[in-house]
Amino acid sequence: MIKISENIRQFRDGIINAGMLNTEPLCVYGSEEIPDDAIPVCSIDRCVAKSILVTAVDEGIPALYIGKDTLKGCCPGSMTYLGFSKPLKFIKYFVSTGSEQFREGEAEYLKASPEIVEGFLESIGEIKKLGKYLIIQKCRDLKKNFNVKSVLCLGNGEQIRNLSSLIHFKTKNPFNSIIMPFGPACATFITYPTGMAKKTPKEVAFVGPVDPTVNKWFPENYMAISIPIDIVTKMQDDLEKSFIVKRPEVAYPKIRDKVQ
Repeated sequence: MIKISENIRQFRDGIINAGMLNTEPLCVYGSEEIPDDAIPVCSIDRCVAKSILVTAVDEGIPALYIGKDTLKGCCPGSMTYLGFSKPLKFIKYFVSTGSEQFREGEAEYLKASPEIVEGFLESIGEIKKLGKYLIIQKCRDLKKNFNVKSVLCLGNGEQIRNLSSLIHFKTKNPFNSIIMPFGPACATFITYPTGMAKKTPKEVAFVGPVDPTVNKWFPENYMAISIPIDIVTKMQDDLEKSFIVKRPEVAYPKIRDKVQ
């Protein structure tokens, strides 16, 4: 029987060797201990999602961790979506149309009304942390059989399309396997695929982020796909049988038609 950690490394090697990604796939799990050489997530940036992107593209960044003792300096919203605190009282106004009682009416206008924000929060349910520490680590560096919950891959549009198609290799229903949900980037990267949010649908991968507030730093030609570990295992099993290996010229054509 293949251990989860070995399977993830095989998945990583399979994806890299197939020429799909030039960023490092990241694994996400909870732990009661901090991995050797790991650094606090927000020591890179107050935005957890931005720190995660840096880790995927920078060879020199080790594992990241976040716990209650390392929340200082982090985006307050991430504390909610990673299970370390309840939603702020006025967040429904800030995300929607604003309130003079919070930041002098500053608002993001991501939702049409505070009531819709309330409905959104209700729809995802209670968010519970994975453990004392949340760990985000390059899949290649995983040494032990940790209880990995999900794998995050970042790449250009073609790479994410191919990964999405691999997920669909054995699906019968084309509508229930991949979704692009609303929420902050850290929710797309971590909260949803790990199942931390109580009402998250099962056996679904998540593409995004759809949060425009990340556009200042998230590469305009990039997308992310966050994949629950059960789906990762199936993708590993299907890789050699799929178009990615059987027909690489389709997945990554050397000659491309020009479209005016």
